Formats: sequence, structure tokens, C-alpha cells
Amino acid sequence: METTIKITIDNITKKKADVIRAALEPDNVDFPEGLSFEMENLDNALVFNFHSTGNMKTLTATIDEVLAHVSMALKVME
Repeated sequence: METTIKITIDNITKKKADVIRAALEPDNVDFPEGLSFEMENLDNALVFNFHSTGNMKTLTATIDEVLAHVSMALKVME
């Protein structure tokens, strides 16, 4: 099964998006086979693209972990 999930955080400043990207970059390595994750800034949005050709549990756990890190970074910036 092949799955692609796109999550967008709208109305985010470039500064906040850059901080989130920097916080996530060190963990954005050594993904399990069949799983990929990319981030991109588009206008006032930060977009997360997840792609999996493997286990859905691994995909959902990865998404959960990424969103937890994003949430923590946003709280720290408040």
C-alpha cells in the first residue's frame, strides 16, 4: 500500500517556520525503508509531506512524533 499525507500549518511567520525546520532537521535522517518526510515553506505556510510504501503504524507514529515536536517548538516560541 502506498500512502501520501500532506499536513499544512497556515499563517505562520517565516521566522517560526525556520525555527521549526531547524528543530526537526536533526531528526530527519535514518528513516525506515519505505518512509520519507519532506518540509517546505510556501508563502505563509509550512508544509509537511509524508510518503510511505510500508507499515501504516510506522507512518502514523512518525507523523505523531513530528507534530509533537512542532507543538513543542511553537510553545517555546510563545
